[in-house]
Amino acid sequence: MTLRRRQGRALQIAGVAGVAALALAGCSGGGGGGGDDAEALQVLIGTSGDAETEAVQAAVDAWTEESGVPVEVVVASDLGQELAQGFAGDIPPDLFYMSWDQFQTYAADDYLEPYAAGLDNAGDFYPALADTFSYDGELVCDPKDFSTLGLVINTDLWAAAGLTDADVPTDWDQLASVAQRLTTGDTVGLSMGAEYARVGVFMEQAGGGLLTDDEVTADSPENVEALTYLQGLLSAGSLAWPTDLGAGWGGEAFGNGQAAMVIEGPWISGALENDFPDVQYTVAELPAGPSGQGTFTFSNCWGIPEGADTADDATSLVEFLTSDEQQLAFSDAFGVIPSTETAAATYAETYPESAAFVAGAEYAVSPIAFPGASEVVGEFNTVVPTLATADPQEILATLQGQLEDAYSEVE
Repeated sequence: MTLRRRQGRALQIAGVAGVAALALAGCSGGGGGGGDDAEALQVLIGTSGDAETEAVQAAVDAWTEESGVPVEVVVASDLGQELAQGFAGDIPPDLFYMSWDQFQTYAADDYLEPYAAGLDNAGDFYPALADTFSYDGELVCDPKDFSTLGLVINTDLWAAAGLTDADVPTDWDQLASVAQRLTTGDTVGLSMGAEYARVGVFMEQAGGGLLTDDEVTADSPENVEALTYLQGLLSAGSLAWPTDLGAGWGGEAFGNGQAAMVIEGPWISGALENDFPDVQYTVAELPAGPSGQGTFTFSNCWGIPEGADTADDATSLVEFLTSDEQQLAFSDAFGVIPSTETAAATYAETYPESAAFVAGAEYAVSPIAFPGASEVVGEFNTVVPTLATADPQEILATLQGQLEDAYSEVE
């Protein structure tokens, strides 16, 4: 199926009928192969901050020096929207971050070149990551790295509250207690993004989840318990969403001292080092809920448009970017965990301060991801900020119906 023939379905993914973003106007469509006349590749990324952007730019510059193929890195302000617009206009980027939550939708509609299974490193990735980016049993695109969530603690604010290492919370009751002790007039005890990618881990810790054994279970008693627990923290004033603190994300709220603890992934290390170098912190595993420990694992893969003329060059670039050496360079720059098992083992030895994130990989699960799920999750994310005053049961009942409708469309 050509890119042109897929244009109609791309409009459905985009959710808009507008023209493609002008920033993508120069990509895809020419030959490759290096040399002075080689067509430039355009790489579209989402980024956690300057540290990640600069690291990706340095990596592609190094590949260009070897290959002779120029590369332009474009930082998306809204990766999902800009990528969908690129496909809708038949001008997708030559290489792009493809998120775990969008992968199944794009793969099901034949937008992605299934290049990964034929590469030498196809068997080197964590099995869970390979499963995340496989469709119909075939690895489609290389996982670029992965992250889990941990509890990031400002050690200066911790000590000022009279807390010690013995007080690091290991269950929900302890988390509520220390969050309250850390809450002052200027600082909230705990913050995290108002989204499924954060509140969903509490569902897992409660023994819930959105999809269990091929059955939608959004409105389960366990999920109600999880949202009710978070609602209690919000009502007590010991939990606040970053936007309520005037911050763009949890790392910014943490770096500004507006939150003493945040639930974030290892990408926060690069952001703090770059933007808030004086903040002292430690990372603990997320406290266990009624059903035990739980966290999410997140990843992007390197996506290539199906049938693109620049696919060979883009594939060569992916092989360079997913090498152990380059993935460890990314780890050093912005804290992500390499997607290959060998590089991840080196990472764990090199960065013991990130041990909690690595430990979480043992029990982490992937967030819900099937064709159509991302749109429903997006709707849920618009409701999460209202949790303080909303009815958890009603929120989840609505989510249940929406997910059931979407899941019924999966062949």
